[in-house]
Amino acid sequence: MPINMSANILLNDTDTLSLPLPLPYNGVEYSPEQVNGFIDETIEQSKQPILIFGGNWCPDCRILDGTLQLPTIKKFMEEKYQIMHIDVGRYDKNMDLISYFGIPKDKGVPRVMVFDKNKVILNKKSTKEWTTARDRGKQEVFNYFQDLAK
Repeated sequence: MPINMSANILLNDTDTLSLPLPLPYNGVEYSPEQVNGFIDETIEQSKQPILIFGGNWCPDCRILDGTLQLPTIKKFMEEKYQIMHIDVGRYDKNMDLISYFGIPKDKGVPRVMVFDKNKVILNKKSTKEWTTARDRGKQEVFNYFQDLAK
């Protein structure tokens, strides 16, 4: 995805990852109705829904979530988005929800789905973009979500 740097907020040196990294996945199995309820409630609040599929065992999932917790990014994300973390276990939980949204349920997490306010997945071709989060810069993560904000 091309990055439009001129329109993006830039991070500063104080935006650094804190340790220990977050453990955002809670083991809950969700139904499509529960996830659709989250999407509807988020849109009613004039925000965009984000589903992040992953597991606490996955370093890339934890690094992505830790990056989203950086103060500048967190402030932006809370203004524009609401995130639902969906635990995939060891690829034995909630995987049906990935295919429910028309995405192949391949292994590899985190899988990120960003919706617009019409329930359209904006990043359908790049839901696996962050399976390499540990190799990516914090500004790159931030730019990705800034570029998808409507």
